[in-house]
Amino acid sequence: MTKFTVGAQMYSVRTLLQTEEDMKAAFAQLKAMGYNEVQMSGYNFQIPPERIAALLEEAGLHCGATHVSFDWMEEDVDRCIAYHKALKCEYAGTGSMPRHFVERGEEGFVDFAKRASKVAEKLQDAGQHFLYHNHAFELAHYSKGRGLEILFNETSPAFQFEIDVFWIQAGGMNPIDWIHKVAGRMDVVHFKDMKPTCTITEIGNGNLDWPKIMAACDEIGVKYAFIEQDNAVESDPLNCMKISHDYLAPLGAKF
Repeated sequence: MTKFTVGAQMYSVRTLLQTEEDMKAAFAQLKAMGYNEVQMSGYNFQIPPERIAALLEEAGLHCGATHVSFDWMEEDVDRCIAYHKALKCEYAGTGSMPRHFVERGEEGFVDFAKRASKVAEKLQDAGQHFLYHNHAFELAHYSKGRGLEILFNETSPAFQFEIDVFWIQAGGMNPIDWIHKVAGRMDVVHFKDMKPTCTITEIGNGNLDWPKIMAACDEIGVKYAFIEQDNAVESDPLNCMKISHDYLAPLGAKF
């Protein structure tokens, strides 16, 4: 069995998280499937974190991590810290760097690295951790290396990576190599499978090598792996999460 815990990334079921009533129902169904951890993302941000924490506890779930806007984090880090304390969550993640950094190329990556490091250090001082989730654009080449390498080299050790294995593969790289590259700076990873057409699919219905990916995550000490399927809302999102769960569980994934 894996040392890390596999959970559900709630962006996958975001259409079911816009009211407290729907959120409660979705949480109950995920728990019934066998999930115990979630990463909150894509939900109605107007629902107070205390209320979300209560609904999670009622369902027997725990919020292992989040995805929130970097601009919101940077604007008021103390507010971000208080929000995650109310949510009973240790890992404050952001899904991507804002576009205005990306549009500036290498300079933007370096600037983001410096600014995100300040946020990460403040979170660390409060007993929390900053996570950065990649897409494929971070694998573009610049004079200082690939964008993701710039982030690794130019950021504080408090800046943690949240490698998304799908997007590493989509960017033409080996996700297992990148898992090892960020060893010591990644407690949380994203599990997402890829069809040969380079589209997102349920875990097990794509072509990623899950036994090797899981082994690599264990080797570097990952704590959480969250299953994310961005396009699940186009069909039956909860069933998609069940398919992924039911594929990984027999492989020894701990839920």
